[in-house]
Amino acid sequence: MATKRASAKAESDYAIGQARKRAEMFRAGLYARVSTNDQQTLAMQNRAMREYVAHRGWTIALQVREVNSGAAKREAREKLLEAARRREIDLVLVWRLDRWGRSVTDLLTTLQELEHLGVGFVSLTEALDLTTPAGRAMAGLLAIFAEFEREILRERTRAGLAHARQNGKRLGRPATAAAHAAEVRKLHRAGVSKSGIACRLQIGRTSVRRILD
Repeated sequence: MATKRASAKAESDYAIGQARKRAEMFRAGLYARVSTNDQQTLAMQNRAMREYVAHRGWTIALQVREVNSGAAKREAREKLLEAARRREIDLVLVWRLDRWGRSVTDLLTTLQELEHLGVGFVSLTEALDLTTPAGRAMAGLLAIFAEFEREILRERTRAGLAHARQNGKRLGRPATAAAHAAEVRKLHRAGVSKSGIACRLQIGRTSVRRILD
């Protein structure tokens, strides 16, 4: 009986050791971002993420930080994604979701790419860990929110177009000079100069010459 207990304990210790070893092998990529007028929280984000990595027993393979507005192109984030594509990191760690994604759609797109690459994603503030079943369920909810966001944008676009039509605005691409070909020739036959035709029809003189030639 004692032998069995000893064997079971040895197996348990081995499993714990292997789990700890796998955790220590996780290479984390840290991403911190602040807006141009909120740079004081950058150090706080980095400190919180580094403490979390130490607590989990991971290693920091790459750490990037970004200072820009939410709409700006995020070059540092792209650098982290490139590292994920090269399989140089095993997971991405951020302080908060809105630090990573420009919108729900953008957030979901990048999370789906990371999932496809087999790279985990963890957000500290929301306690979101996409390496767990609960985290993956949250990703499913994000997909619903992303579709909701796209539908709102489509509805706003349709409403804007309808409003423009009601106010007599012409929609679509502006007419090209070729669309005025018949009128150009008619004015030319009437003796109007090429410069005069271009001025009257609001097209370039080169276009007028091309039509007449």
